[in-house]
Amino acid sequence: MTTPPAGTGGRFLCAEAARTRGDPLPGTAPHTLTWILIEHTGGWPPNGFDGLNLDTHTKSLVYTAAQAIRARILLIRRPGRRTTRGPRRWAVLHYDATGAHHQQWGTWSRDEDLQDITEALTITPHAPGRLGHPPVILVCTHGRHDTCCALRGRPVAHTLTRHWPDLVWESSHTGGDRFAPNVLVAPDGVHYGQLDPAASVTAIEAHLANRIRAEHLRGYTDLYPPQQAAVIALLARFGPAGRHHYTVTDTTRLANNHWRVHVATPPPESAVIDVEVRSHHMPRTQLTCNGPSPSSTVVYTATSVHTH
Repeated sequence: MTTPPAGTGGRFLCAEAARTRGDPLPGTAPHTLTWILIEHTGGWPPNGFDGLNLDTHTKSLVYTAAQAIRARILLIRRPGRRTTRGPRRWAVLHYDATGAHHQQWGTWSRDEDLQDITEALTITPHAPGRLGHPPVILVCTHGRHDTCCALRGRPVAHTLTRHWPDLVWESSHTGGDRFAPNVLVAPDGVHYGQLDPAASVTAIEAHLANRIRAEHLRGYTDLYPPQQAAVIALLARFGPAGRHHYTVTDTTRLANNHWRVHVATPPPESAVIDVEVRSHHMPRTQLTCNGPSPSSTVVYTATSVHTH
């Protein structure tokens, strides 16, 4: 086990340790196609929605419906605001491979109002809500889950809010504490990490212009880790591109830790690109602020790019 440097005052900070180690970002975005957002301005328990003191029946309905389609439930709040007058908001965001992403929003005052989420989840594949909404920018600031998320996430959330006040929300844990600050753009399904306030503005400006950059990109959430690493390698090599510029058409596992990812581009290029990706395990170490037990994780690296 390696012992990364402690943070300020001798306290271990996982994001600082990850930067010191040089932990790579590509291939680390959690695979998700649907997100449930629930505005909750009070304190967030370490385990987020699971720890909320809600009506038991309602909570069970929402959780079961989410599990059935592997949706992720995130708590949200506007940056800097801890009280809200009037109803709070909820949303179901659904990624679509065509780029026609869907959002359905509602409000809740009583716990039982959240049962509307279950209906939204049930009909999502057939009538998934409105099209044309701008994406939601979620900045993880879940300090009770991991210290670095709050320390690094809040300055980014406040900076992005100054530029896009209607789009930005603080969110509970999105995954990958050591890559804080983490920014998830949904339902586009694009996950960024290791940002700072200035870099976050650059990344989101490019994202909203549909010119996604490789820098700070953890991956696209509709893809699996080797595929994410392959697409990020192409963005790094050929420059920024639209969210759906690269389409993964096939993935072949050549060995236990070796893949060939086939990627296509649209006209007028109409190129077919093969990206070879290999993986290896990192040495066991502490990966999160609040999880002192050493553990290992897998790193995915694109090793070659061949254009046909």
